[in-house]
Amino acid sequence: MKQLQQVFDNAELLFSLADIELALNQLAAKLNQQFANSNPILLCVMNGSVVTTGQLLPKLNFPLELDYIHATRYGDKTIGGTLNWLHKPVIELKNRTVIIIEDIFDEGITLHALRAYCQQAGAKAVYSLSLINKQHDNKTGQNPDFIGLNVPNRYVFGFGMDYQNYWRNAPGIYAVKETN
Repeated sequence: MKQLQQVFDNAELLFSLADIELALNQLAAKLNQQFANSNPILLCVMNGSVVTTGQLLPKLNFPLELDYIHATRYGDKTIGGTLNWLHKPVIELKNRTVIIIEDIFDEGITLHALRAYCQQAGAKAVYSLSLINKQHDNKTGQNPDFIGLNVPNRYVFGFGMDYQNYWRNAPGIYAVKETN
């Protein structure tokens, strides 16, 4: 536990809750404009985007359905591995507009698999929103349609994103201190 506290105490705050709120307001305005008449299904990608989804939902002023999807490459690790499916949506996606809500767009492997799953399930259209975009050139697949904030290529946590299964509750978005 002491090591986990040190990670937080030494981390760099990249975005405060006020910064995140502003980004969510901007994302919501775009979603409200584009999806007001499309009766979409929002898919919260667990566990990382639960906070983003929970904060975004009250800002959306159109009818929608909510479900979740859970596929992870990280588990309790800080490096991604094989994609592990834990839960698929219960709501039928066939002929529906789907908006995948992701916490972070890192390499794009998970998002690519989630898009493919929704398309194979017969979704009419698949869009994605990522609160965070990690800036680097090692990406796969299509970029998210909506991006809230950009972060440098560092390990980040907070606002739903974890550090070894901890600190999802951190009040902002933090970068782990770089060691030389």
